[in-house]
Amino acid sequence: MTVGVEAIRAEAIQDSGSSAALRNEKPHTHWWTLAAAGLAICLAGCKKEGNPAAEGPQNLPIVKTNPDEVHVDKPNLFPLVYAQSKEITSKLDVTGTVSPDVSRELPVLSLANGRVVALLVGLGDYVKKGQLVMKVQSNDVATAFATYIQSVSNEHLAKVTLDRDNLLLSKGAISQSTQEAAQNGEDDALAALKASEQQLEILGVDKNHPSDTVNVYSPTNGVVISQNVTNAAAAGVSYAGNQGSLTIADLSHVWVIVDVYENDLAQVHMGQHVDIHISAYPGQVFDGTISDIGAVLDPNIRTAKVRIQVNNPKDELRIGMFATATILGSKPSDEAVVPTDAVLQLHDMTYVFEPTGQQGTFKRVPVKTGDTLSGNQVVIQAGLTPGQQVVGNALDLENTADNQ
Repeated sequence: MTVGVEAIRAEAIQDSGSSAALRNEKPHTHWWTLAAAGLAICLAGCKKEGNPAAEGPQNLPIVKTNPDEVHVDKPNLFPLVYAQSKEITSKLDVTGTVSPDVSRELPVLSLANGRVVALLVGLGDYVKKGQLVMKVQSNDVATAFATYIQSVSNEHLAKVTLDRDNLLLSKGAISQSTQEAAQNGEDDALAALKASEQQLEILGVDKNHPSDTVNVYSPTNGVVISQNVTNAAAAGVSYAGNQGSLTIADLSHVWVIVDVYENDLAQVHMGQHVDIHISAYPGQVFDGTISDIGAVLDPNIRTAKVRIQVNNPKDELRIGMFATATILGSKPSDEAVVPTDAVLQLHDMTYVFEPTGQQGTFKRVPVKTGDTLSGNQVVIQAGLTPGQQVVGNALDLENTADNQ
């Protein structure tokens, strides 16, 4: 490098001398200019040949850590367990209310129109079949009884006439046609009398104890679930129509009406067994059977009404009670089961930890859990298959990894 500098300097002196002679300038001025240029070239060459370590910092690759993986220094503190296979019957939990069985609802009718003079039961009362529930004062009864009295008188007169004509016919005093006319009159009178008696019976009037008041009795055992009349109110078929004055429901069998979402309807079938849970009776299960699946969905919440028949021999289920129904699947299926300690609940998500194959490193895997079984086990419906290994104490692993 020194030789190169001396050569440049000598050449610079020669050139500068020549130039000075021509232009009468001082030669050292151009010599220093050329020397500076040569030195710059030399330094540039030396920089290229220098040590790379002396240069500035290089761009290093950025290493990203997987947030779903954790590493611990002592993995032997976190033993692994196998996900076991177990036959599980699928379940669908829905909610609804207790309703009366409409096939066991009977109206209490007064076939005689009139005014209620005595109402002996009220809404919610339990009644027995044949129990007197109200009394109705009616003009229909007076009219029907008057017709009956007239029919009795007409029949008596026709009977006397027939007996007399039979006697006269036996003595040859009248013709056969006259006697037959008397017989027809008696037959017609008997028919009219029978019809009037039936009318009194329909109205609920005893012909041997005439009265303008009709007694109305309960047609079945049950509870009064609807009341359309009060004391001094009008009663009768023309007032209440088909609903009647009172409605009595036999609650020995009831319905539980539940809402099932459209996405879950594939799990619901006719005749399927259902477990009914009532908040008023914790720990008690009522057996039910699906008897109807609604054909029309609610357009707002996209649910179908499903009807469940439930036996209620002790009348424990009351109309309007809130119920939770667990619809059981028809066939069991194999599901993965792990200890409850192997499941981690974090940020509204459920996870298990699986080994990655690297020492002390585990992967966090999201799963969907099902029912909790006896023996501190939980069903994994998705995210894990039987035979896979997971960390047995997931919460301890998560805490240890965060503290390192």
